[in-house]
Amino acid sequence: MHHHHGYVWTGPKDRFDQEALRRPPCPDPPPPGGRPELVQRYREVAAAFPTCDLPPLETRNWLRKPSAQVRGTWADPRDAAAWLRDRLAEYAPRFASGDQRDLDRLTAVVGSVEARLRWHGDVSLGYYLERPAFLSLALVCCSPRLGLRALPCPLEGVTD
Repeated sequence: MHHHHGYVWTGPKDRFDQEALRRPPCPDPPPPGGRPELVQRYREVAAAFPTCDLPPLETRNWLRKPSAQVRGTWADPRDAAAWLRDRLAEYAPRFASGDQRDLDRLTAVVGSVEARLRWHGDVSLGYYLERPAFLSLALVCCSPRLGLRALPCPLEGVTD
Protein backbone atom coordinates (compact mmCIF):
# COMPACT_ATOMS: atom_id res chain seq x y z
CA MET A 1 0.00 0.00 0.00
CA HIS A 2 1.38 3.38 -0.92
CA HIS A 3 1.61 6.34 1.42
CA HIS A 4 3.09 9.84 1.42
CA HIS A 5 5.73 11.43 3.63
CA GLY A 6 5.87 15.19 4.20
CA TYR A 7 9.04 17.24 4.61
CA VAL A 8 9.67 20.90 5.49
CA TRP A 9 12.90 22.85 5.42
CA THR A 10 13.41 26.54 6.06
CA GLY A 11 16.69 28.31 6.29
CA PRO A 12 19.08 30.81 4.77
CA LYS A 13 19.00 30.88 0.98
CA ASP A 14 22.81 30.71 0.81
CA ARG A 15 22.72 27.43 2.75
CA PHE A 16 20.01 26.06 0.43
CA ASP A 17 22.34 26.89 -2.48
CA GLN A 18 25.00 24.44 -1.23
CA GLU A 19 24.17 21.95 -3.97
CA ALA A 20 27.01 19.54 -3.23
CA LEU A 21 25.32 18.71 0.08
CA ARG A 22 21.96 18.26 -1.66
CA ARG A 23 22.95 15.39 -3.95
CA PRO A 24 23.86 11.84 -2.94
CA PRO A 25 27.36 10.62 -3.66
CA CYS A 26 28.00 8.87 -6.94
CA PRO A 27 27.31 5.14 -6.52
CA ASP A 28 30.85 4.41 -7.76
CA PRO A 29 33.59 5.83 -5.51
CA PRO A 30 36.75 7.22 -7.08
CA PRO A 31 39.14 4.45 -8.15
CA PRO A 32 41.91 3.41 -5.76
CA GLY A 33 44.90 5.64 -6.27
CA GLY A 34 42.66 8.43 -7.59
CA ARG A 35 43.38 12.08 -6.94
CA PRO A 36 43.42 12.61 -3.16
CA GLU A 37 41.16 15.67 -3.33
CA LEU A 38 38.49 13.68 -5.23
CA VAL A 39 38.68 10.80 -2.76
CA GLN A 40 38.41 13.24 0.15
CA ARG A 41 35.46 15.08 -1.42
CA TYR A 42 33.68 11.78 -2.10
CA ARG A 43 34.12 10.77 1.55
CA GLU A 44 32.79 14.12 2.75
CA VAL A 45 29.68 13.92 0.55
CA ALA A 46 29.08 10.24 1.39
CA ALA A 47 29.18 11.09 5.10
CA ALA A 48 27.21 14.35 4.93
CA PHE A 49 24.33 13.61 2.53
CA PRO A 50 22.42 11.04 4.60
CA THR A 51 22.31 13.25 7.69
CA CYS A 52 22.23 16.74 6.17
CA ASP A 53 18.88 18.45 6.70
CA LEU A 54 19.03 20.29 3.36
CA PRO A 55 16.40 19.33 0.77
CA PRO A 56 17.86 16.96 -1.81
CA LEU A 57 17.99 18.10 -5.44
CA GLU A 58 15.86 15.10 -6.43
CA THR A 59 12.65 14.95 -4.39
CA ARG A 60 12.68 11.14 -4.08
CA ASN A 61 15.99 11.33 -2.24
CA TRP A 62 14.18 12.64 0.84
CA LEU A 63 13.56 8.91 1.45
CA ARG A 64 17.31 8.50 1.98
CA LYS A 65 17.23 10.95 4.88
CA PRO A 66 16.72 10.06 8.56
CA SER A 67 13.16 9.32 9.64
CA ALA A 68 13.36 12.26 12.08
CA GLN A 69 13.02 14.56 9.06
CA VAL A 70 9.57 13.15 8.18
CA ARG A 71 6.95 15.66 9.34
CA GLY A 72 3.95 13.44 8.65
CA THR A 73 2.78 10.33 6.82
CA TRP A 74 -0.59 9.82 5.12
CA ALA A 75 -2.22 7.01 3.15
CA ASP A 76 -4.89 9.29 1.68
CA PRO A 77 -3.73 11.96 -0.81
CA ARG A 78 -6.43 14.31 0.54
CA ASP A 79 -4.83 14.21 3.98
CA ALA A 80 -1.34 14.81 2.57
CA ALA A 81 -2.65 17.74 0.48
CA ALA A 82 -4.42 19.13 3.56
CA TRP A 83 -1.11 19.03 5.47
CA LEU A 84 0.54 20.92 2.61
CA ARG A 85 -2.36 23.43 2.57
CA ASP A 86 -1.82 24.04 6.29
CA ARG A 87 1.93 24.60 5.79
CA LEU A 88 1.23 27.04 2.96
CA ALA A 89 -1.23 28.93 5.17
CA GLU A 90 1.33 28.98 7.98
CA TYR A 91 4.14 30.40 5.82
CA ALA A 92 2.17 32.50 3.28
CA PRO A 93 2.37 35.71 5.34
CA ARG A 94 6.17 35.45 5.07
CA PHE A 95 6.29 34.82 1.28
CA ALA A 96 8.48 37.42 -0.42
CA SER A 97 6.06 37.67 -3.38
CA GLY A 98 2.57 39.03 -2.84
CA ASP A 99 1.33 37.00 -5.82
CA GLN A 100 2.32 33.79 -4.04
CA ARG A 101 0.21 34.78 -1.01
CA ASP A 102 -2.95 34.97 -3.13
CA LEU A 103 -5.58 32.61 -1.66
CA ASP A 104 -6.96 31.52 -5.04
CA ARG A 105 -3.46 30.67 -6.24
CA LEU A 106 -2.69 28.65 -3.10
CA THR A 107 -6.01 26.80 -3.42
CA ALA A 108 -5.15 25.88 -7.01
CA VAL A 109 -1.69 24.67 -5.92
CA VAL A 110 -3.21 22.40 -3.27
CA GLY A 111 -5.70 21.01 -5.80
CA SER A 112 -2.95 20.15 -8.26
CA VAL A 113 -0.87 18.61 -5.48
CA GLU A 114 -3.72 16.29 -4.51
CA ALA A 115 -4.20 15.23 -8.15
CA ARG A 116 -0.49 14.47 -8.52
CA LEU A 117 -0.43 12.43 -5.31
CA ARG A 118 -3.37 10.33 -6.53
CA TRP A 119 -1.17 8.90 -9.31
CA HIS A 120 1.75 8.39 -6.89
CA GLY A 121 3.70 11.44 -7.96
CA ASP A 122 6.06 13.38 -5.73
CA VAL A 123 5.65 17.09 -5.04
CA SER A 124 8.31 19.66 -4.27
CA LEU A 125 7.55 23.35 -3.75
CA GLY A 126 9.87 26.20 -2.91
CA TYR A 127 9.21 29.78 -1.83
CA TYR A 128 11.40 32.73 -1.00
CA LEU A 129 10.56 34.07 2.43
CA GLU A 130 11.82 37.31 3.93
CA ARG A 131 15.27 37.68 2.52
CA PRO A 132 17.44 35.76 2.61
CA ALA A 133 15.31 32.80 3.74
CA PHE A 134 13.87 29.94 1.70
CA LEU A 135 11.06 27.42 2.33
CA SER A 136 11.08 23.93 0.82
CA LEU A 137 8.01 21.68 1.10
CA ALA A 138 7.89 18.14 -0.25
CA LEU A 139 5.53 15.19 -0.34
CA VAL A 140 7.13 11.91 -1.40
CA CYS A 141 5.21 8.77 -2.30
CA CYS A 142 6.34 5.39 -0.98
CA SER A 143 4.82 2.71 -3.16
CA PRO A 144 5.73 -0.81 -4.26
CA ARG A 145 4.50 0.16 -7.76
CA LEU A 146 7.36 2.56 -8.37
CA GLY A 147 9.69 -0.17 -9.64
CA LEU A 148 13.18 1.13 -10.29
CA ARG A 149 12.45 4.30 -8.32
CA ALA A 150 11.96 2.29 -5.11
CA LEU A 151 13.89 3.38 -2.03
CA PRO A 152 13.58 2.08 1.52
CA CYS A 153 10.74 3.69 3.48
CA PRO A 154 12.38 5.84 6.18
CA LEU A 155 9.73 4.89 8.76
CA GLU A 156 9.11 1.22 8.11
CA GLY A 157 12.50 -0.02 6.98
CA VAL A 158 10.89 -1.74 3.99
CA THR A 159 11.46 -1.11 0.33
CA ASP A 160 8.70 1.07 -1.05
